Amino acid sequence: MATPFLAGLAIAAAALAGKYGIQAWQSFKARPPKPRIRKFYDGGFQPKMTRREAALILGIRENAGAEKVKEAHRRVMVANHPDAGGSHYLASKINEAKDVMLGKTKDGGSAF
Repeated sequence: MATPFLAGLAIAAAALAGKYGIQAWQSFKARPPKPRIRKFYDGGFQPKMTRREAALILGIRENAGAEKVKEAHRRVMVANHPDAGGSHYLASKINEAKDVMLGKTKDGGSAF
């Protein structure tokens, strides 16, 4: 007597689990896809560059060492050098970011 009852209970549990599994799969498929592109910093440059802004420009952490700063500066500068079609303005900001991170800042700020 208990065997048919347990078999029916197992079938009902499997059907209920299947129903919730199908609902979960459909809601998973219906969600909007996440963009796989990198999110860049929104906003322009600040009037006086901070260490945070300099680190964002170079793509490094604020507490990075001098070697990391020089390596990042070279990498970003190669991609944005004015002789290779890059912007003079961006090149000056990249150089200013390197100076800020290395502690060689002047009160004048950017040339632009």
